[in-house]
Amino acid sequence: MAGNTFGQAFKITTFGESHGPAVGVIIDGCPAGVEVSLEAIQHELTRRRPGQSKIVTQRKEEDQVAIQSGVFDGFSTGTPISLVVYNKDQKSRDYDHIKDKFRPSHADYTYSEKYGNRDYRGGGRSSARETIARVAAGAIAQSMLRQAGISVTSWVSQVGPLKIDESSPNFDLDEIENNIVRCPDAVMAEEMIDLIKSVRKDGDTIGGKISALITGVPVGLGQPVFDKLHADLGKAMLSINAVKGFEYGSGFDCVEMRGSEHNDLFVIKDDQVKTTSNYSGGVQGGISNGMPINFNVAFKPVATLMKDQESVDKFGELALVSGKGRHDPCVVPRAVPIVDAMAALVVADHLLRSQTDRMDLFL
Repeated sequence: MAGNTFGQAFKITTFGESHGPAVGVIIDGCPAGVEVSLEAIQHELTRRRPGQSKIVTQRKEEDQVAIQSGVFDGFSTGTPISLVVYNKDQKSRDYDHIKDKFRPSHADYTYSEKYGNRDYRGGGRSSARETIARVAAGAIAQSMLRQAGISVTSWVSQVGPLKIDESSPNFDLDEIENNIVRCPDAVMAEEMIDLIKSVRKDGDTIGGKISALITGVPVGLGQPVFDKLHADLGKAMLSINAVKGFEYGSGFDCVEMRGSEHNDLFVIKDDQVKTTSNYSGGVQGGISNGMPINFNVAFKPVATLMKDQESVDKFGELALVSGKGRHDPCVVPRAVPIVDAMAALVVADHLLRSQTDRMDLFL
């Protein structure tokens, strides 16, 4: 199976399955001298781990990370960094009932057809448990970005029909980690939590949206023509399990605007070139323009329902799939650190790649 490596200069390769012994990541290209804190990595993994609240899957995993190489005295050495998390609470028997059946909207059928074999225990490699590796690597990328004055912040902005209003006085990014749904509006957060609990009680699932903001990005990140910064961000987000859409800047709303409304006019502010608006989302021509980068990521309802669904099996016969096991009724609360991680990996990669674009910067 190819396709397990992401990035060019800051490159990660992830490994492991949902019900295998462990999941992990090899980071190649991380410069020497980046602060690597085991506690910081663990913090991000704890934000992602199952069983953290009443509105997520109740699989009990502490997701304790171990650093196996590439770090000495709290700093990267410039050699490959290996991180691993061992699985502890696998209940593979929960999946015996779908051993020969294809779950609707899962990767069961496509994996079986492509590879002739599939790990039915929690989806194997197609499981969102693979994102542990991304979050662990992303924590190191975020440390590198902090040293460069760049920060990444993501939050839940919508669950089902419930949307936050960023112009509301209740909107406060400091509230993100103060509620279990990771919404920066404390009032709306309670409504979202109630909706998720209600959906779970019905044996159903619901989708949502995560918004993100990257600040401190210098002018010049991005590699046209095919490796544009926003294109790589889009690929990163669309590679996350359950993601169905990505938009940056004005996104799909731009189709209702005129050019005279949409153009970001240039001005000089504090002796720097800025724009009066930011419909470009911080990226123009595939290159960062120094303004904040903002984007939205849409997540579908989780495909596993606690209801019977009609399907087929590998023998070509009609089958009934019954929902069992431990699953998220809504993925977005646990997906926030995954979005953070993938955004950080993209920016870290482009930050390193940009260092070879102009020789006069090094003379």
